[in-house]
Amino acid sequence: MTASDAARRGGRNRNRAGRLGRAVMLVVALGLIGGAYATFAPTGQADETSSSIAVREGQKLYNESCITCHGQNAQGVKDRGPSLIGVGSASVDFQVSTGRMPAARQEAQVARKQPAFNDEQTDQLAAYIQSIGGGPEIPDGNLRGDEALGGELFRVNCSSCHAFSSNGGALSSGKYAPSLEPSSDRDIYAAMLTGPQNMPVFGDNQLTPDEKKAIIAYVQTQKTDADPGGWGIGRTGPVPEMVVIFAIGIVVCLFGALWIAGKS
Repeated sequence: MTASDAARRGGRNRNRAGRLGRAVMLVVALGLIGGAYATFAPTGQADETSSSIAVREGQKLYNESCITCHGQNAQGVKDRGPSLIGVGSASVDFQVSTGRMPAARQEAQVARKQPAFNDEQTDQLAAYIQSIGGGPEIPDGNLRGDEALGGELFRVNCSSCHAFSSNGGALSSGKYAPSLEPSSDRDIYAAMLTGPQNMPVFGDNQLTPDEKKAIIAYVQTQKTDADPGGWGIGRTGPVPEMVVIFAIGIVVCLFGALWIAGKS
């Protein structure tokens, strides 16, 4: 074998070794990429599976308890129940978690009562309705904001119906604004977002998410704050307070006058 032949053979060996080395590096790189995908992909897959299960279970609950009034495809049934297409999970969360739905009968206004479904079932129903039409959703996380700002916004937007004390009040045609005493943060946010029954819808263009959270903080704080003026008679407002003060004052004055006359 000549020197030139040996050199060519050595060059070919080095080329093969180089190609083999690059192939090994490629395999290692692909293995690292696959490992990274395997590490992070299962979470998304698990979430998707969990969401699919919630929708499927929600559909079962809907077919058992809601289909009679709202129709097979949630399109509504005339004189029984409205369409649920586009109402969103927020509306379902409010109506079901407060026991207003399923409703026993048609009324001027459906009252709050003991819920027929637990929290998990409510979430499943909400997931199903959200999946077929989309719509408003309650955000995750803390739903309370600036209490002082909430007080201003509540007085402007809510007190005319719910009263300054948030104890509610009568409306026309047998309807009423309910007391907010039993309402949770999610209840209040969902009500503002969806406008159930007689309540107007406060979309994000009327009240931003932060403003909604501020109102919630104000309402919930009112439940725990002591009345600084003493007996608050349920915080029903200045007119009832004036009537009570006047009536008590008149009685005290009469007894005082009789006592003075008797002494005389």
